Amino acid sequence: MYRYDAIDREMLADRTAEFREQCGRRLAGELTEDQFKRIRLMNGLYLQLHAYMLRIAIPYGALTGVQLRKLAFIARTYDKGYGHFTTRTNLQLHWIKLKDAPDILDHLAEVGMHAIQTSGNDIRNITADPHAGATADEADDPRIWAEALRQWSTFHPEFSFLPRKFKIAVTASPADRAATKVYDIGLRLHRNPDGELGFEVLVGGGLGRTPYLGPTIRAHLPARHLLSYLQAIMRVYNRHGRRDNLWKARIKVLVASLQAEGFAREVEEEWEKTDKAAVDLPDTELARIRAAFAPRGFETLPATSAAFEAAKADPAFARFARHNVKPHKIPGYAIVDISLKKPGETPGDCSAEQMELIAELGERYSMDEVRVSYEQNLILPHVKLDDVAAVWKALHGAELATPNRGLITDIIACPGLDYCSLANARAIPIAQAIARKFEDPALAEQIGELGIKISGCINACGHHHVGAIGILGVDKKGEEFYQVTLGGSAEAEASLGQILGPALPAARVPTAVDQLVEVYLRERLGGERFLDTFRRVGLAPFKEAVYAGAH
Repeated sequence: MYRYDAIDREMLADRTAEFREQCGRRLAGELTEDQFKRIRLMNGLYLQLHAYMLRIAIPYGALTGVQLRKLAFIARTYDKGYGHFTTRTNLQLHWIKLKDAPDILDHLAEVGMHAIQTSGNDIRNITADPHAGATADEADDPRIWAEALRQWSTFHPEFSFLPRKFKIAVTASPADRAATKVYDIGLRLHRNPDGELGFEVLVGGGLGRTPYLGPTIRAHLPARHLLSYLQAIMRVYNRHGRRDNLWKARIKVLVASLQAEGFAREVEEEWEKTDKAAVDLPDTELARIRAAFAPRGFETLPATSAAFEAAKADPAFARFARHNVKPHKIPGYAIVDISLKKPGETPGDCSAEQMELIAELGERYSMDEVRVSYEQNLILPHVKLDDVAAVWKALHGAELATPNRGLITDIIACPGLDYCSLANARAIPIAQAIARKFEDPALAEQIGELGIKISGCINACGHHHVGAIGILGVDKKGEEFYQVTLGGSAEAEASLGQILGPALPAARVPTAVDQLVEVYLRERLGGERFLDTFRRVGLAPFKEAVYAGAH
């Protein structure tokens, strides 16, 4: 993993000292809330319904044990003993006192963490495939390039006050576990027929009020030119992006208005004028960053493990192994998914005690690495097959061994109206009610892969547009209703969901999901997923099941 150097540490210390002074001015009444707002947002501090919320950056979703323990300490000391992992691999603390915010930032800086640019109209936390460096299907380690982008974009003077917030995701796998098509810029690493490493560059994806899937503006950008090409994209956006209308300010609107071909021409023209040698990453710097992610410590092991196979005699472990254990590129190792989706709990929430346990497991069994996925789960990326049963036993004791990765109870949900001042409706109780309805692990396994994603408002922090079943909270004359969409996906062949019909009252939503599942089980062929069946049979049978007899 990359460790912050002396320059990073000095920068974080200076930044925290500056913020402490500004917080003091706000608490003393020398700054109004309007004057303070931009300052706090640039440091990740939001004012929500009940308290301040601090959003902590976790670049490309990577944590050490020391960092995760520090997050646990902060959650216990300054919050209510838990944190919420988000769809952008950040951690949110929802009950922060303003007077404590500078102390929290000091604690974060001690372990190379911060909340810089987790809000505001700037380039946000860079996200990447959570299986990076552990999976055999990647063209290169995307964390290397995500780290280069982090260093390039943090405090970039030209891109600190963009027309709107800006998000970048990087993957190197055909499976696309980073949802690159719904980002402002999605980067897909691959090798061309000549074996040259490069990026497919997608621009203009995004969800929210006007959802778009990002079109490809360059099929193969040589990897060495990443920074200069992204600079050209950002300059075109900074120059032409709408600043007069909040709802039309995102780059997706600009790309849609120019169309992909027109936007690509603007970028290519800007790029041609660029002094690429002055912007692109020098080979020596790339080598320095790459060295931080070089594989180390792996043992030469048999590809199979007698201990792992023997442990499958326990049906509970066998089910966990089927759904939460993934192949690793190194023989004798596995990727272990930790679900933060126990039915009845809040999706993405993790207690301080659970964080500390996972930190210990990461240090002991996973080369001191823990990952955060955009599905709001945690991952131990480098576990010996011989150790998986011991990891499972420890997770089971902490109620973290739910064997549901990718199944119907592995629900993505934003905090919704329980916390967020922008929300129209609650998301958490809906997720909990649906999960309880399908909490029988045998039933969930029978249903198979089915992604449910829930947002409490049109801002789509729960990614409902790309859920196989998407659920959007809407307000109808002060009552909470929920619009259902079907057929969305954030995978490589991404798609936006289709509206099923009129919005449903909260009490109807779990029953409606049950009815949708019944149609799927009736109509599916062979090993089809819900998404496959929907794409084959269309909306009609699902709509009829939910709205039959409705007036």
